[in-house]
Amino acid sequence: MSPAAQPAQMPSPGAGALFLVEIHEQPAALARLASRAADLEAVAAAIRRLGRPLIRIIGHGSSDNAASFGVYSFGLIAGLTALRDSISLPVYYGAEIDLRGSCVLALSQSGRTPDVVEYVRRAVTQGAYAVAITNEVDSPLAEVADAVLPLSVGAERALAATKTYTAQIATLALLPAYVAGQGELYSEGLIATAETLRAWLPDVGATLTLLASQLCYTGRMLIVARGPEFATARELALKLLETCRIAAQPLTATELAHGPVAALDPLFPVWAIAGADAGLQTVVEAVARARAAGATVIVSGEAASSLAGAATIPVPRAALPLLAPVLSIVPGQLLASALARAKGLDPDRPAGLAKITVVP
Repeated sequence: MSPAAQPAQMPSPGAGALFLVEIHEQPAALARLASRAADLEAVAAAIRRLGRPLIRIIGHGSSDNAASFGVYSFGLIAGLTALRDSISLPVYYGAEIDLRGSCVLALSQSGRTPDVVEYVRRAVTQGAYAVAITNEVDSPLAEVADAVLPLSVGAERALAATKTYTAQIATLALLPAYVAGQGELYSEGLIATAETLRAWLPDVGATLTLLASQLCYTGRMLIVARGPEFATARELALKLLETCRIAAQPLTATELAHGPVAALDPLFPVWAIAGADAGLQTVVEAVARARAAGATVIVSGEAASSLAGAATIPVPRAALPLLAPVLSIVPGQLLASALARAKGLDPDRPAGLAKITVVP
């Protein structure tokens, strides 16, 4: 068993223990995913054979956040156009969307979300090639899809997703890599990144516990990023909202300048994710605007140390640039765990949250 496949040092039981345990299970889950070359190559070969240049990605919640990453990974790795598609248009509004030339990737931890299943059923009926990316290979979603890519993360008992999200991000990097003939490179990169995460987890936890004590009375926050890391901003905002009751809003780094900056003040923190990529300069400019408005600024990411004048949470470099979001979400997950407990909340069982999204 490789080091990354070994579980990271597990936290002791207590409030929010499941959520925290599952954060620490991520290195092993990612290492398992990297070993599923046959499944990934089979789907990639079908995409190449069918000549489906348009990738439609659907999901709810954390799955939809991962879809934001897929838009970039398919474009940058495989040169394919990918989009976060609307489930509502065909399923609820009856729009006659032509899906015949599409590949549909349906993201769902449970594989039982009714409207995701219905979207895929309609897509397959029209002639689309549909792939279920799910943790439940015997689910209704897997039954209606043409192919299944198992996430293989094991049971996710905390309601707020952690290891499912990072496995979806990893899958959305591996699949276009296999389409482009770079599957071995990205699989090896994911194994190395999983090992980096396993070694880093014990160190970053203490930093986030201190930050949680400082943010205990925060009720609102902006999360800014650009490019592939915007998925991280969306997922971090969701985690703070559902586990900590913080009204967290994700924005692209450029959106911050178009109105929202006027709302900032010392009691309105801004968290910026600084990726070491082409979007970094816009994040630097957003941080400067936030600081000028008097906001408390927190910066995480691979390039966090390059931004002066802010509280920084450096994130180690991933083995490949597009695997960075696998690591950059982890400080947000750990903060959500620590902050929820500091507020007297249980991140394992957020009020009103369920694993399966049902829209009445």
